[in-house]
Amino acid sequence: MRLLVPRGRRIVRRSMTCLCLTHSLTQTHSPFPSLHNNRNSLFQFFSGILRPSIRPFSANFNGGPTPAASSSAIMADFHADSVTYLTQREAAEIDETLMGPLGFSVDQLMELAGLSVAASISEVYKPTEHGRVLTICGPGNNGGDGLVAARHLHHFGYKPFVCYPKRTPKPLYSGLVTQLEALSIPFLSVEELPSDLSNDFDILVDAMFGFSFHGSPRPPFDDLIQRLVSLHDNDQIDKKRPVIVSVDIPSGWHVEEGDVDGTGIKPDMLVSLTAPKLGAKKFGGPHHFLGGRFVPPAIAEKYKLVLPPYPGTSMCVRIGKPPQVDISALRENYISPEFLEEQVEADPINQFRKWFDDAMAAGLKEPNAMALSTVGKDGKPSSRMVLLKGLDKDGFVWYTNYESRKARELSENPRASLLFYWDGLNRSVRVEGPVQKVSDEESEEYFHSRPRGSQIGAIVSKQSTVVPGRHVLYQEYKELEQKYADGSMIPRPNWGGYRLTPQLFEFWQGQKSRLHDRLQYTPHEINGQRLWKIERLAP
Repeated sequence: MRLLVPRGRRIVRRSMTCLCLTHSLTQTHSPFPSLHNNRNSLFQFFSGILRPSIRPFSANFNGGPTPAASSSAIMADFHADSVTYLTQREAAEIDETLMGPLGFSVDQLMELAGLSVAASISEVYKPTEHGRVLTICGPGNNGGDGLVAARHLHHFGYKPFVCYPKRTPKPLYSGLVTQLEALSIPFLSVEELPSDLSNDFDILVDAMFGFSFHGSPRPPFDDLIQRLVSLHDNDQIDKKRPVIVSVDIPSGWHVEEGDVDGTGIKPDMLVSLTAPKLGAKKFGGPHHFLGGRFVPPAIAEKYKLVLPPYPGTSMCVRIGKPPQVDISALRENYISPEFLEEQVEADPINQFRKWFDDAMAAGLKEPNAMALSTVGKDGKPSSRMVLLKGLDKDGFVWYTNYESRKARELSENPRASLLFYWDGLNRSVRVEGPVQKVSDEESEEYFHSRPRGSQIGAIVSKQSTVVPGRHVLYQEYKELEQKYADGSMIPRPNWGGYRLTPQLFEFWQGQKSRLHDRLQYTPHEINGQRLWKIERLAP
């Protein structure tokens, strides 16, 4: 990569929860060509922008939304072509301003940068599906951003690993390493990395080089970059490829011209810091985010920055619209352990408990959520999500308003189907059977075990009836809240439980090439004893 900035100018890179950071400050001991720095004063340059009379920067350009607009309107109207893209020189000058007259420190900006990278990742890739994260860190501030991001990802529920082959011997970086070690986050050497990164990681964070780097990467980074490149070259239908997240600029790209020869890293997500660099225009992945909410009006005015406003308290914001998806092309090639007849429990209730425990252990959100399907006398089916609240040898229990649509249909046709889906495990369970109400005593006991707010909510909600507006619900809730503020018992409304007695179970587990496992349990009697027959169904 050729040098774009005259030798003698100090190149720096700033970072903020999705931002940029000073790179050359720590490049003196790097294994690759360093930039030639000096300390020429930039105060003459800044004197032209640090004026007290400058108006606050507004994002209301071309009729676009202001920061006060709703986040949904912002995301719908903001176009990627409207964003300001920085040259390498502009990015360096902005960082110098931030860490000079504006008083930011390197560690402040690095902390904000790493947080914004972690926040961007969590916006798209959830820890239940992309939990294993390998962050590959270079010796400069881009690597520091990666170290900070790994710490935040740990606290967000991910399982991070760090490859930091050329450590920077400075207190800031040593402290970041110590923080990660205190969290028992594993550090892997290049030699310890698996030859195929696809098998061990779900996300690969490219935090090797930022916008201030130039030249050709030296070992071991040249090989690490090539490993990321090869993940796209070797895509296989039956193998799930980890996603690649690049920090500020994909390592090895030209900061202004992008992936010049088309042989570089092709990240799935790019997190631009402060403002996107010119090379980011060549980014073709589905997810481009921006971080760096600290840009002051003086800098915005000087560089005529046009950046999307951040929604709410978010530390990152999407640039452009989410990718348009061809629904017909959406498919997942499941990879699961074998689910064999000789391995399952003879009693389907026990098998269900086993799988439910697995879903709990995997940390899946609301593993007791289930789709309840009913059919009324008109023959029209309806489905809705409810929560399993009891399981015993007699069946599956949930609670609802006895005047709701599902209750009416169950009174007309007391049979139902339940469906549990545990995405993170590639599993689902279907249960069918007759339904009856649980005893009043059982409903009463459960109702009063609920939080008082939920008890009041059950009275307020005349489920499935039409209401004039949400304010009506709020008003009645407030009145009842005041009425029972003394802690007196809240009476149970026409509300209670149902129990489905299972007569059929189907356990499904996703497998490669749509050759899924489907094991069905149906009851039958042998010598007067009720047993369950297990049969495999074609996928």
